[in-house]
Amino acid sequence: GAFAPALFAPRGGSQLVSWLMQRPSRFEHTRFLGDKRTQLVYDLDEWTDTTVIDQIVAAETGLCFGPDSLVEARNRGYTLATPGTRRRLRAPRA
Repeated sequence: GAFAPALFAPRGGSQLVSWLMQRPSRFEHTRFLGDKRTQLVYDLDEWTDTTVIDQIVAAETGLCFGPDSLVEARNRGYTLATPGTRRRLRAPRA
């Protein structure tokens, strides 16, 4: 994973630089990425630890939601991941 700068120009004209995580190519249009092994969902607009996301992609246990929202992820039993949140890895459900 990598970080890519995103430029935001607030009113007043000055530029604010924010470092957003570059989304995995398979999930480039997804904001919420679920891990089938832990039932945790990651907000890719807010999450900064690329290691976790890279592990999900490498294990091929990522899941996107339709619609791409936290509400939909919660409807499917996923919990929003927060830094330091750990869960036991289980075999992914089908």
